[in-house]
Amino acid sequence: QGQLVESGGGLVQPGGSLRLSCAASGIPYNLYTMAWYRQSPGQQRELVAEIPASGSEYYGPTMKGRSTISRDNGINMLYLQMNRLQPEDTAIYYCNAKLPFSSQNLWGQGTQVTVSS
Repeated sequence: QGQLVESGGGLVQPGGSLRLSCAASGIPYNLYTMAWYRQSPGQQRELVAEIPASGSEYYGPTMKGRSTISRDNGINMLYLQMNRLQPEDTAIYYCNAKLPFSSQNLWGQGTQVTVSS
């Protein structure tokens, strides 16, 4: 059974940076498309960024230009570097793993990011 565990969330001041991490286990990680989503209270979950097993990353509009997604297939890790954070970036950030052309779709438990002075 696959598992995703996020870490790295916390409280940061406006204009600050955070790096989120996601540790994957129990799946053939190098085959999965990995992504970061976020969800604010009362809002739908939205895609922040996605990185396929091979190919180019995709960034959603909310953090494009302020975030970088990366993965390390050697240690089954996913990262999200977030810069110039603003209060509207406050949300729970979720790690997601999808196996293309299948129904395999895993979610982590989420990590809280709060941007406030």
